[in-house]
Amino acid sequence: MASAATMIEAKSILPPEWAPQAALWCGWPRLAEEWGGDLEGARAEIAAFIRTAAGFVPVKVAVGSSEALASARAMLGETAELVEIPTGDIWLRDTGPIFTSGPEGREAQAFRFNGWGGKYVMPGDDQTAAALAGVEGVPLHAHDFVLEGGAIDVDGEGRLLTTRQCLLNPNRNTGWGEGDAEVALSVAFGVNEIIWLGDGLLNDHTDGHVDNVARFIAPGHVLCQHPTGKEDPNAAILLAIVDRLRTMGLMVSTISSPGRIDLGDGKAAPASHMNFTITNGAVIVPVYDERFGLVALSELRPLFPGRKVIGLPALNILRGGGSFHCMTREIPA
Repeated sequence: MASAATMIEAKSILPPEWAPQAALWCGWPRLAEEWGGDLEGARAEIAAFIRTAAGFVPVKVAVGSSEALASARAMLGETAELVEIPTGDIWLRDTGPIFTSGPEGREAQAFRFNGWGGKYVMPGDDQTAAALAGVEGVPLHAHDFVLEGGAIDVDGEGRLLTTRQCLLNPNRNTGWGEGDAEVALSVAFGVNEIIWLGDGLLNDHTDGHVDNVARFIAPGHVLCQHPTGKEDPNAAILLAIVDRLRTMGLMVSTISSPGRIDLGDGKAAPASHMNFTITNGAVIVPVYDERFGLVALSELRPLFPGRKVIGLPALNILRGGGSFHCMTREIPA
């Protein structure tokens, strides 16, 4: 729970993802070395995502090179607006700004980005936030601490979810304790209750981003996953998250995890059905295994009345380290 954060009065509020959106930004792959030398599989899945999302919201695609621009134009045509800005690769949730609503309209909150704790430093990533805010014509407010957008989730009524594994990791902000984080988050996003989870998924490149394990789907209502199959590598982690959230007095719903997904290296990939994107009229869900994906989609549909729940393949995107939510950033209406 927040303590010091409750005493801070913020000037700007972060809307929940289900609030009306003016546009949805999406990244486009450009660094072949980040994709095992093969961009085509990821580009095909991202193109399918963009075509689907464009049926519900205007989509803007961030392309970081002339080659990326040409490939996106060839695959997308007039489906989306292509915008050439500095990007390392596709992960706009973490490298782009976070758009809040203030007394004078939208504002872009930008944070220091250090390549997920120095593990994946890509040229252009530290310029993406300012460039994207400039395209949107929104004033940029720079904060002097490291934060990635996938590390937090809000319900629009003062609550924020995060994990200690990521936010208190010394590879982000040295010396931070819970109180330091709570004050910083309260000032940036207008929240007054911080809900701390422990660890994220095993082998998660992001050091446990919360958008892979728990998401608000309504005020005070959190969605997370239950284990799928005897070999689910995250069974203990997922059950601990459910228990923790229920002790916080929140409404908790669960859907099936993808189970164990192996990309060929012998390690369990950080695959999650939680890495969906919510937009106007739709929820677009990553699917890695058709059997478990169909189960998760059937469990999700009653939880999003009025929205179409759509599953799309995302195994090739996962090879880059994330999925649909990681590569997108909504612009509040």
